[in-house]
Amino acid sequence: MCLAVPGKIVSIDASVPELRMAKVDFGGVMKTICVQWTDATEGDYILAHAGMAISVVDTDQAQGALADFEAIAKVVESRQ
Repeated sequence: MCLAVPGKIVSIDASVPELRMAKVDFGGVMKTICVQWTDATEGDYILAHAGMAISVVDTDQAQGALADFEAIAKVVESRQ
């Protein structure tokens, strides 16, 4: 089973045209993700899996998923 996580593109590095990379914010965790095979632009939310953007997603849906992850984390933390 695979899990794709939504994140917001903070900046895109197109210095190597054949391999566009983006700095992506996953709820406060910053990662570098390949966005070469999407039409993503700065400010977009993407779904990422294994270091690759697999699609651009709707802002409301992405923010809702991130809020759900945060709520789950709070429940888990409260039980420890």
